Amino acid sequence: MKRILIPAGGAVLATGLLAAGLVGSAQADSDVAKDNMATSAANAKAIANFWAENNGAALKAAKQSDIWTKSDVSKLQSKGGYSSDTKPGSTAPIGQEKKSSSKTQNVNFPKTIGKVFFVNSKGEKKWCSATSIQSSHRNLVATAGHCVYDTATNSATMDKWVFVPGYYQGKSPWGIYVGKTAFTHYDFDVYEDYDRDYAFVTVYNGVKLDASKSKNVTKEEWDKYEGIKDAKDVEVSREEFRKGKLDPKTADYYWVKRGSAPEATGPDYPGAEVGKVEVSETQYKAARVGKGNGRKFGEPITEIVTDNEAAAYKAKQAQDPTKYPAKVVKDRRGNWTITHFYVQQWYKPGSDSKYFKTVFYIIEDFAKDAGRLGDNVGGQGFAWNQPTGKAVRVFGYPAAPHPDGNKAYTGITPKWCYGKTTKKLVGSKAKKIEEHVALKCAMTEGADGGPWLYKYSNAKRLGYVNGVISTFNDQDGNGRVDYISSPYFDGETNTVYKAAAASWSGKVV
Repeated sequence: MKRILIPAGGAVLATGLLAAGLVGSAQADSDVAKDNMATSAANAKAIANFWAENNGAALKAAKQSDIWTKSDVSKLQSKGGYSSDTKPGSTAPIGQEKKSSSKTQNVNFPKTIGKVFFVNSKGEKKWCSATSIQSSHRNLVATAGHCVYDTATNSATMDKWVFVPGYYQGKSPWGIYVGKTAFTHYDFDVYEDYDRDYAFVTVYNGVKLDASKSKNVTKEEWDKYEGIKDAKDVEVSREEFRKGKLDPKTADYYWVKRGSAPEATGPDYPGAEVGKVEVSETQYKAARVGKGNGRKFGEPITEIVTDNEAAAYKAKQAQDPTKYPAKVVKDRRGNWTITHFYVQQWYKPGSDSKYFKTVFYIIEDFAKDAGRLGDNVGGQGFAWNQPTGKAVRVFGYPAAPHPDGNKAYTGITPKWCYGKTTKKLVGSKAKKIEEHVALKCAMTEGADGGPWLYKYSNAKRLGYVNGVISTFNDQDGNGRVDYISSPYFDGETNTVYKAAAASWSGKVV
């Protein structure tokens, strides 16, 4: 669907100045919209840490994309359709899979597929499906435009955008790839025209995140450190407990817990041992400093938790605020935190007492370079202006329920569909859809952004990206998704792809 550039006065100069080649070049340039994402290596590293810290807690907490409503899941219509604007073309894939003459009925999933994770304008952690696609610098990801641009607010790109190939339950086997620059068609970037609902994103080299190397530090060092850190209570011997209590620098972080009902006493009782009792922030602030029951017990301890953990704690807090008095907030990085406040309670010593200390540690050498995306998982080829009626294999991570509420997928593992494309299109005035192609397939949201692979080789696990999942449709009106659709990849799509495929990104670490 070509946009025609017309001078303001409506007249076209009848001179040799507007040669066909120059007009074509200007048109091609105007097709491409380019937006920066992570603007520096330091910014990209912080984004990778955001998703990976606490054993991938943010990755696990993310939910599938949910821009489609039940009213959007409409029937396909047989009017209109796409039109080719140039000759068919393709760019070969890259990969290390060996050729094989064996024939198998099993579907070998491509190494190139995975999930893209991002934070939308509401602060929600979401994900879509995507694939690595070949490029000059082996650094390119193909997905749906609505998985890159926040159409809910007509803002720019999604926040904290990353691609994780081979993602599985918080694990990133080939690393986390942070988006650097997003390329899409001008009509989607500016007008949210879903006939151009595709995007190509250059990514930095992957980041491997290894939290196994940690360093114990003092509470003062822990407070000042701005990287990945944690604190936990560990059991110690009575001898270490007594030694720690004698050191003013560590005394506040040693405490005792009795296995049976405690017998409270004052701090002056011979051999009395201090325990800690959790209180509200207000009670903690009102408590005085010093030695005695009800006095402050060290500094507050803050832990980073997942969205689900925060919600679970708040639910318990609503039922019993005395038992669950901690402060639950979302910080500026989008993390949920729970802060605990403690005061002293002294006890008579007993044989059933257990002794603890709070250990503070930071993560060192957290991020390591994982190399280029294409070198690690390969990259699918690219095809444009292909006729319909050709067989494609589509991959994605469906998770959402069908319109009737039936939940057939988990989103944990990828699924596939196979069939021939049709020129039927989605008649959606709101989404400005006129030129989609469709495929019979029952995958639901979460699969959006997943690649349509033309000429897919099951042996090589490679093919040609000739579309991405954009919409989900109920053709027979029974409340179940039975068709998906993709924008038609034409010469303008190739122009956007070539601009992205030539763009360099670089390393994070």
